[in-house]
Amino acid sequence: MQAYHSTFLSEPDTRVVGNFAVLPLRTKFRGPAYPTSEDYDIIDEVIDLFRANSFFRNFEIKGPADRALIYGILFISDCLSALSARNVNVDRNEAGRILNTLALEHFSIPGDPGFPLNSLYTAPRDRTEADLLRGYLSQFRQELAVRLILRVYAEGDKPSKYWLAFTRRRFMNKSLS
Repeated sequence: MQAYHSTFLSEPDTRVVGNFAVLPLRTKFRGPAYPTSEDYDIIDEVIDLFRANSFFRNFEIKGPADRALIYGILFISDCLSALSARNVNVDRNEAGRILNTLALEHFSIPGDPGFPLNSLYTAPRDRTEADLLRGYLSQFRQELAVRLILRVYAEGDKPSKYWLAFTRRRFMNKSLS
């Protein structure tokens, strides 16, 4: 069985920094991503494919959009781990604070010594590209955290056990943290 790849691989005129796709986002957060009016963007795709792809140890990268998908899946894994790190279920508001903090905290980008996936990603060419990528990833992480809360807490003030069951799964045996 093969892993699910991004549907945005065939997007024309996609900006690429290093080898990471900077795709348009439907977001309210400020950043370098082009706003889109489409109903389905890369954030929706990451959330939709997270549970199916988290079972795979190997993932064949077919393009820059797949690298964005990988980063998003690994960030969701970190988010779910942060939510389940406490022994009690956190309510929706507390989960929002936890994930917002996680999204905004300092993180490594491809090319930094602390980035765990440097073998899969190419470093930005210069400081301008590095700043663009850091801004995009910050915007990506914030929007992903907000939409993940909506999905994990869709049934009310308690998290879905079907989402939290994936805290022990490691996509490609990797983690961003």
